[in-house]
Amino acid sequence: MEIAFLLNGETVRLSGESNTRTLLDWLRETRKLTGTKEGCNEGDCGACTVMLTSIVGDGAYHQSMNACILFLPQLHGKAVRTIEGLTGPEGEMHPVQTAMVTHHGSQCGFCTPGIVMSLATADRNGAKNFDDVLAGNLCRCTGYAPIIRAAEASLGTPVPVWLEDDVVKLKSLQDGMDGQIAHIPQKLSDLADWYSKNPDATIVGGATDVGLWVTKRMIDLPKLCFVSQVAEMQEITITDKAIRIGAAVNMNRVQEIMADHHPDFAEMIRRYGSTQVRNAATIGGNIANGSPIGDGPPALIALGAVLHLNKGGKTRDIAMEDFFIAYGKQGIAEGEFVEAVSISRQQDNLKCYKVSKRFDQDISAVCGCFNIRLEENRVAEARIAFGGMAATPKRATHVEQALMGNPWQDEIIRKAVEEFSKDYSPIDDMRASAEYRMLTARNLLLRYFAESHLGQDFTRVLEVTA
Repeated sequence: MEIAFLLNGETVRLSGESNTRTLLDWLRETRKLTGTKEGCNEGDCGACTVMLTSIVGDGAYHQSMNACILFLPQLHGKAVRTIEGLTGPEGEMHPVQTAMVTHHGSQCGFCTPGIVMSLATADRNGAKNFDDVLAGNLCRCTGYAPIIRAAEASLGTPVPVWLEDDVVKLKSLQDGMDGQIAHIPQKLSDLADWYSKNPDATIVGGATDVGLWVTKRMIDLPKLCFVSQVAEMQEITITDKAIRIGAAVNMNRVQEIMADHHPDFAEMIRRYGSTQVRNAATIGGNIANGSPIGDGPPALIALGAVLHLNKGGKTRDIAMEDFFIAYGKQGIAEGEFVEAVSISRQQDNLKCYKVSKRFDQDISAVCGCFNIRLEENRVAEARIAFGGMAATPKRATHVEQALMGNPWQDEIIRKAVEEFSKDYSPIDDMRASAEYRMLTARNLLLRYFAESHLGQDFTRVLEVTA
């Protein structure tokens, strides 16, 4: 089946390509567009950043993406711009390119194309949070100061006409596409039907994890199903009772929603992946891969989230903490997939603590999430969950029981922290020792108590400025 997309303003139609061929390889090897660089080949360095434009409803969405872990079928019905396509038809430079030259934002130049694409996408979206925008672009030469100056200098410049043309051409391309591609479903019913008949297929959300299976582990994945275009799984519904988030919603959108309801969760999301990664990664994928060090599940468990699973069109609900059974094993049947996740509306008592060696896009040594509700200064409800402390994301039930019904005071907290050893048996690995993890978990509960009860102003890394 043929896939169609725009590349630097021109329509491309492909058939017969492997479903696991990455955009980076195809650009460099087939189209000889070598401005998109191969650095880490795992979505960390940003040297392969491209701009991806999608039409959803009446709106156009522009996202920076890592081409190294973006499979070709994920481009179907979208528009791609590489560094070669950022300039105009007569060689006119994009304002970001001009600013990078003026402010000496490049030295060796290897990472410059990816940096320019990240900034050009940010410029198109009116984004000004340049530290976040560039968190996924490594530069070992400039120290970032001249790059930030270039970003600031290009703020507010008009979007070049040749880039605006992509939206018009993309709408025309989508209008002209006919026929369904079975493994790139557009409707939930189509996905449910296809996957029930092909339960051996690998479901791909944003490929930020599956992409590494291919580029790093060299795993052959003969049958894939790409779900990021399923309309119902892209929806976010907020009612008086719950926030329901479709499994294909990317993590940047989750961050935006959580900022209004549980801001500590949103701040953690900002740290556990770059802009490029969050633009691709989905909340369903973050849950379904069952990683013991995934940062999303501990927060969702602490919030009492419920998963909505679908098999052949029939749905069932399961509490988030019951989904994770053992390392590499989740409570999901053959042919069943994650359709959405719901969080009940509640007072925000959530605090998320991500402990890692790097501030941006690093794997947690420990991730602790606390959601404790008080009534008349007694613990009425306690939900505590950790990642990095067990073979799965897991609740600290013994600690919770030690807190329940008791006064919210220092003596009780210091007794409760001793219960962590009944809930977890962490391991030593390259990120932290078991001893460090256990001590950190205990200290995080003490910190939550101090922050939430005593009203002390604790300096967080997020709040430190020069």
